[in-house]
Amino acid sequence: MDYLTNYDKWLNSKIVTDYEKNILKSSEKKEIEDSFYRTLEFGTGGLRGVMGLGTNRMNIYTVRQATQGLANEILDNGKACAERGVVIAYDSRIHSKEFAQEAANVLCANGIKTYLFEDLRPTPMLSFAVRHLECARGIVITASHNPKEYNGYKVYGEDGGQIPPETADKILKYIEKTDIFDDVKLCENPDIEIIGEEVDNAYINAVKNQSLGTKIPDDFKVVYTPLHGSGNIPVRRILSEIGVENVFVVPEQEKPNGEFPTVKSPNPENSEAFDLAVEYAKKQNADLIFGTDPDSDRIGVVVKTGNNEYKVLNGNQTGCLLLEYILRKQKENGTLPKNGAVVKTIVTTELVRKIADDYNVETLDVLTGFKFIGEKIKEFEKSGEYSYIFGLEESFGYLKGTYARDKDAVVASMLICEAAAEYKQKGMTLYDALINLYKKYGFCAQKLESVTLKGIDGSAKIQKMMHKFRNEHMAFEVIKKHDYKDGLDGLPKSDVLKFVLPNGWFAVRPSGTEPKIKFYFEVFAESEEKAQTDLNKLIECVC
Repeated sequence: MDYLTNYDKWLNSKIVTDYEKNILKSSEKKEIEDSFYRTLEFGTGGLRGVMGLGTNRMNIYTVRQATQGLANEILDNGKACAERGVVIAYDSRIHSKEFAQEAANVLCANGIKTYLFEDLRPTPMLSFAVRHLECARGIVITASHNPKEYNGYKVYGEDGGQIPPETADKILKYIEKTDIFDDVKLCENPDIEIIGEEVDNAYINAVKNQSLGTKIPDDFKVVYTPLHGSGNIPVRRILSEIGVENVFVVPEQEKPNGEFPTVKSPNPENSEAFDLAVEYAKKQNADLIFGTDPDSDRIGVVVKTGNNEYKVLNGNQTGCLLLEYILRKQKENGTLPKNGAVVKTIVTTELVRKIADDYNVETLDVLTGFKFIGEKIKEFEKSGEYSYIFGLEESFGYLKGTYARDKDAVVASMLICEAAAEYKQKGMTLYDALINLYKKYGFCAQKLESVTLKGIDGSAKIQKMMHKFRNEHMAFEVIKKHDYKDGLDGLPKSDVLKFVLPNGWFAVRPSGTEPKIKFYFEVFAESEEKAQTDLNKLIECVC
């Protein structure tokens, strides 16, 4: 079906409102083509895209269609599955609450038990709630750290993790059989169970159980920004629970706001997101700054370097500081398991492996995406081969504990505060601790470069670039090339290339959530300056 056929179908639909039809009629040809040339792709991460009208946009119609497909998959699993039901959460993005309510309506119309949070909640709390309420599925409406024009729809399985590919494929088949207008069930008075405080308390207790017991000094100061998202209440609560009393929230970024008016993008991976927080921290002489993204599953950390100056850490640096703190404290406490394992993605720093080896802990690699770390937790519980300790990805995602199966900025905020507080009592900052890690295990430098290529033409260019890297020889020494296109090392198929070099590696992959191609780089050297120089040379050669 071509884009004009889809476009005409919407214009002639009795369900699409006259107001919406007028918007479509006034749209430019390029916008119409991009909005209707395909159906918004449903993958293992669910849906994610720009909000607007059309089959390739996030709107109430694509949300309803996806939910009807999910409902059909649930009903196909039997009555018991429908009775266990689905729990739904949403973040602060524009239309997130509306999309959550539409999804709840469709589920109820299909006779499926439905829970809906009373207000916005972090994604990791949704992951926890699926397990806590013993639901069959979970839905969270969020586009995580993407710009304000995006929203998304992620589905979780009964284990609290994002659905695996085989489940996503089943749901996709049902969606493809569902007419976006005629086959969707709705009801006037949906029987939705609203949830809140009880799940909140259980979640906070689960997070607090991951504390490693470091005493917080009375003069320890933290500046926090929720970047207009859902993290403000749970993060401040958990910090209060462990004794962090001096928490200063950036006033301009405290309240939920889907316009994200103070930042270009609500992404803690972008250093400019912390401009306000750094200025605020200098006034407070804070020991630590951190921020969480709109659905509070990612955390960015800014550390004090001396003379009241601050440095934004990348995701690898924060992850290594957290890992070393966790392993060291567990060893001291006698709680480090003999068969312990750390799980990281293939594009996360190899410094992780060096730290874990030093504690006789196994390091396992998975594909990019925290869902694959969640799958390892499930595997470990079944096989008993390993005890999960910590999971991390370079894109600012971390999880200690198995109460959730997705990255959690709430638990990460607690642990990074504990680590910073412990070092403060030793007369050190987290930056000092990071330099000590480099001195012990080797200096390394990393960089993520992203190229945005939107629309049909952009997608074709990304594929052309992947073909080039897959088939052309590099202008420098490559020890080994890992191509995951057909699966490799026991990992599923994925359009990813990783090149191992004498002093590091680089990887290339199209983004699964944005119109981007991403380049990951890491080099090791005998000094910080040499690592940075070698990194710059590598980036220049590749890009």
